Amino acid sequence: MKDLQSILLGVALREVVGSTNKEILDIQIDSRKVTEGSVFVAIKGVQVDGHTFITTAIEKGATVIVCETLPNDLNTTLTYLVVKDAQEAVANMAHQYYGEPSAKLKLVGVTGTNGKTTVATLLYKLFTELGYTCGLISTVQNHIGQIIVPSTHTTPDAVQLNALLHKMVEAGCSHVFMECSSHAIHQHRITGLHFVGGAFTNITHDHLDYHQTFEAYLAVKKAFFDHLPSTAFALSNLDDKNGANMLLDTKAKKLTYALHAPATYKGKILENQLMGLVMLVNDIEVHCRLIGTFNAYNLLAVYGIAIQLGEPSEKVLTVLSALTGAEGRFDYIVSKENIIAIVDYAHTPDALENVLSTIAKLKKGDEEVITVVGCGGDRDKTKRPIMAQVACDLSTKVFLTSDNPRSEEPAKILNDMEHGLTSAAKRKYIKIEDRKEAIKAAISFAKPGDIILVAGKGHEKYQEIKGVKHDFDDKQILQNLFNELEK
Repeated sequence: MKDLQSILLGVALREVVGSTNKEILDIQIDSRKVTEGSVFVAIKGVQVDGHTFITTAIEKGATVIVCETLPNDLNTTLTYLVVKDAQEAVANMAHQYYGEPSAKLKLVGVTGTNGKTTVATLLYKLFTELGYTCGLISTVQNHIGQIIVPSTHTTPDAVQLNALLHKMVEAGCSHVFMECSSHAIHQHRITGLHFVGGAFTNITHDHLDYHQTFEAYLAVKKAFFDHLPSTAFALSNLDDKNGANMLLDTKAKKLTYALHAPATYKGKILENQLMGLVMLVNDIEVHCRLIGTFNAYNLLAVYGIAIQLGEPSEKVLTVLSALTGAEGRFDYIVSKENIIAIVDYAHTPDALENVLSTIAKLKKGDEEVITVVGCGGDRDKTKRPIMAQVACDLSTKVFLTSDNPRSEEPAKILNDMEHGLTSAAKRKYIKIEDRKEAIKAAISFAKPGDIILVAGKGHEKYQEIKGVKHDFDDKQILQNLFNELEK
């Protein structure tokens, strides 16, 4: 139990009805989880308004209601707290309820369109190898030390997030590395947290279904750095055209990394092969197992963060050289017939272009590049034809297929993807709605030495169709189909 008044620090109350002198059991934003003594926070979400569930929450035992609009009928035994922004309020309340766990950790946030998962995962692996007990909060999975906690969102909601950070403190974690998605920043999921540093990877076309405009998306990313304190550091990719903009208004220590521009942490690629990268990092040569220019940027970001956290340069580079990336990020297998299959999470035009450009640089001769790609349903529709065009421009053959259709019809998504393709592109692709059949067709088309890219889902182990998640693992399906060929 907690004293209600003790968790209201930092919460801007517009109106209070009832007593704040009471004990509360927990904080909930889902009325289904409310029990006797809960605080229920009514959040106006994108699809659901929590205010419609206030009565349900009261029936289940909520004793405190936090809302933006008071209900018409008030229960005189309850406490109602009216706030301007319930999402911001619940973040501050959760942080206080769990004892400000982020202040007891070295918490680093990583934001950007692409690379967040790899950078956060590499940091977790690096600092674990350096002897620390670490936490990881990412799209793929969360870690409390060596314990894996399933991940449902890139960044959990504010209550779940603070509860997770509290468990990390209890487990003895010293460092925590967290992806900070634009949704999480905009929805105040990370509000109130104490960051010792933040990093910006890049920003490209994504999530416009939510943010509406690229300018709004950019402003949300920048807001993360605007709110960093003077005691923190802010590290930005200076080769991204918006990299310098991220640092304009931050109070944090300003740092940069780049392959092409003068920067605090400077890199240069010497070799880029399927066996890994050889690069200079601040004039020190390092051999890494990761592949591609995009991973050179990721490695630079990790290096810069590690140095800012006080680790010795040579030790950091030695450990980095042996690390592998996150699951489903340029994850490849090779068949006995020497067909190379790469699984990657690339689900934006820029990410897809980066992966295909990397594959082009890895080719030794006339190997063909065969791409299997789709676009998610109920998401930004404007990127669909761009994704298809990028795939056709940089591939020999393209199989347009389903990603996670969600509530949309796969055929409609594929029609959106092929809309506006150039005449040259139209000669390169085949539509196959069933993703497994599309992967199978790509393998049938491939010859020894060819490269197949299966893009869009990466680490995901499911395919969401009409609200139902079906077991689906791109890498496992590729391996199974390769095995069948070898029988």
